[in-house]
Amino acid sequence: MRGGPRWLRAIYSGNARIVLLRGLLATKTSNWAVVVSGFFEPVFYLLAMGIGLGTYIGDVDLPTGQSVPYAAFIAPALLAVSAMNGAVYDSTWNVFFKLRYAKLYQTMLTTRLGPLDVALGEMSYALLRGVAYAAGFLLVMAVMGLTGGWTAVLALPAVVLIAFGFASIGMAITSYMKTFQQMDWINFVMLPMFLFSATFYPITVYPEPIQWLIKVLPLWHGVELIRGLTLGVPDAMTLVHVLYYVVMIGLGLVFTTKRLRILFQD
Repeated sequence: MRGGPRWLRAIYSGNARIVLLRGLLATKTSNWAVVVSGFFEPVFYLLAMGIGLGTYIGDVDLPTGQSVPYAAFIAPALLAVSAMNGAVYDSTWNVFFKLRYAKLYQTMLTTRLGPLDVALGEMSYALLRGVAYAAGFLLVMAVMGLTGGWTAVLALPAVVLIAFGFASIGMAITSYMKTFQQMDWINFVMLPMFLFSATFYPITVYPEPIQWLIKVLPLWHGVELIRGLTLGVPDAMTLVHVLYYVVMIGLGLVFTTKRLRILFQD
C-alpha cells in the first residue's frame, strides 16, 4: 500500500484478498463437505421446533401486539444463529489451527502482507461462510412463507453485519488462546447464547434482571435485528442493534491487528 499514513502502511499492504482467496481454495480442495453440512443444522431446527413443536404452541405475541406463528417467530432467530455459527467456526477453530499449529500466519507475515491484511482476509472468509449459510436459510424461510413486509430484503445485509461482528471478535479472542482446552470456552459461551437470546421464546419470560443480562449478549441484538426486519416490524431499537455490531466490528479489528503484530513482530 503506497499511499496513506505511515502507521497504516506498517500493518496493511492492501492485499487482504490474497488471504481470502487462499481460504476459498483450501475449502474447495479439503473441507467443503464440512462447510456445506453447516447449512442444514438451522433448517433441521426449524422443521423440528418451528413446524413440529409449533403445531402445539400456536401463535406468539410480539411486543407490538402482533401475533405470528411460532415458526415465523423462531426462523429469524435461527437465521441470526446461522450467521453466528458460520462466522465463529472459521474465525476461531480454523484460525487457532493456522495460528498455533500450521504456523501459517508466520509465513504470511514474512511476505508483503501485514497483520491487518491477515485479519481482514480471515474475517472476510469467515464472513462469506456465515453469509452463505444465512442466504440459504433466508431462501428456505421465503419458500415456507415465514417472511412478511418489504423489510425482509434488508435481512441479508443485516446478516453480513452480524457475521462480521462475530468474525472480528472471534478472531480477536482466538489470538489469546494457546491450547485446545482454552478453545472449549468458546462453545461454553455460544451454547447459552443460543438457548437464551430470545431464540425460542420471548425474552419477557425471564425476570427483569435476567432480561438486562441477556440484552448485553451480541446474539440477542442479532436475533432482534433480524426478527424485526423479516417480520416487517422494525423500530427505533433497530439502529441500536446496528450500532452494537459496528462497535463490535471496530473493537475486533483493532484487537486482532494488535495481537498479530505483537505475536509476529519479530
